[in-house]
Amino acid sequence: MDSFETMQEVARQIKAAAGAGRKIAFVSGNFNVVHPGHLRLLKFATECADYLVVGINADSADTTLPEDMRLESVKAISFVNYAFIIHGSLERLITELRPTVVVKGKEHEDRDNPEQAAVESYGGKLLFGSGEVRFSSLDLLRREYFEGNFSAVKKPHDYPQRHNFKLRDLKSSLARMKDLRVIVIGDLIVDEYVECDPIGMSQEDPTVVVTPIDRKRFLGGAGIVAAHARGLGADVHYFSVAGIDDAGWFAEKMLNDYGVERTVVHDDSRPTTLKQRYRADGKTLLRVSQLRRHGVRPEIAEKILSAVEQHVATTDLMIFSDFNYGCLPQTLLEKMIALGRRHDVMMVADSQASSQIGDVSRFTDMKLLTPTEREARLALRDAESGLAVIAEELRKKARAENVIITLGPEGVLIHARNPHEWITDQLPTFNTAPKDTAGAGDSLLTCTALALCAGTDIWQSAYLGALAAACQVARVGNTPLTQAELITEIDLP
Repeated sequence: MDSFETMQEVARQIKAAAGAGRKIAFVSGNFNVVHPGHLRLLKFATECADYLVVGINADSADTTLPEDMRLESVKAISFVNYAFIIHGSLERLITELRPTVVVKGKEHEDRDNPEQAAVESYGGKLLFGSGEVRFSSLDLLRREYFEGNFSAVKKPHDYPQRHNFKLRDLKSSLARMKDLRVIVIGDLIVDEYVECDPIGMSQEDPTVVVTPIDRKRFLGGAGIVAAHARGLGADVHYFSVAGIDDAGWFAEKMLNDYGVERTVVHDDSRPTTLKQRYRADGKTLLRVSQLRRHGVRPEIAEKILSAVEQHVATTDLMIFSDFNYGCLPQTLLEKMIALGRRHDVMMVADSQASSQIGDVSRFTDMKLLTPTEREARLALRDAESGLAVIAEELRKKARAENVIITLGPEGVLIHARNPHEWITDQLPTFNTAPKDTAGAGDSLLTCTALALCAGTDIWQSAYLGALAAACQVARVGNTPLTQAELITEIDLP
């Protein structure tokens, strides 16, 4: 059977499966690794028609997995009605199938699209979109092939196979983290959890009434990043600014208890950032943040820079943990980065955005950036492009070596070089029953960065980072990670 007859037969089978009168949406691609960006695009396609058909490109130089594996992954998506391997001309297939809409990613809108003529020949539509940014695919990312696990952490086993490592290899990566010399720079934050007993509804207005029954404080912000690094075995020196107040003294005491060397410059014009969470029955009811966002005064910035200069020559890794509360104004940041470059220190960064404030791309020449999807889109001013495009554009803008975009319940997207081309892969959320998601990004950044600095490749490092985040969210409040916790989870089946 020649290519034309093959396309006719495939189109006939699809039309028969769809049934008469149903509108068909068609999407095609390599689908090397199905990640949340693909799921959003496919979900968008389902909203444009009644029946979703997905064509998987045959094996070529642009594909990294065998076509049968890629086909199986797409078929596992619950709302894909029909999936098949494309053998032959895509344009001829579209002409024979005559789908109501052909859907492509938003990034293709301004490019040459050879499908255009075929779609227009019968009056169809070529649509571009990357799906709703808020789309949550928890049900789609449920991995039935996860092996049984006695903990709440469920480790994917397909990812290590794709990147040629065994879970036991991760323990040697952890061992190499010990005695790394690390500098952490960023905002000092104290997190306070106010546990409440719910009383009921107010009689005067529709307000929930609670009474506080317990208060607990935890080290937060860049301080917990430093404590995580110390807990994982590194020799850590932390640099920050704090107010002259109770929260500041508490934070410094906790740093001392965790064994973190510190240089904290006191600023009487700003209180130490205090974030309060009022909780009842395991749920957060209200968050109150007491903070100042203005940049530190030039004389304070010079004190921080001078202190870092005294340690950078003997440092292996510099971690920037920025919350955009004024600890790292642009002038100081540029001097810090130049200092790291001059001494050939590996640098990594995360920059949290509050409201529309924050630009992770200002952290240039980093070995690793770990923004949330929202933070990456804010940096690029792009709310529409697919996730893989966002990761690549951020990498180029910031000149980063690796980018990991965190996606909340959808896991993480990893964009890195392997070894001669840029590829994208994803990891699902490991913890299926998180108690408190605050601090997940800090633990991911810290563990991934230490693994990279210890000589582990980005794929294993990201896996370790995701495992660290899973351990962190298993408890309420920030507590420093330990190697023992990670080894326990690695050893569990």
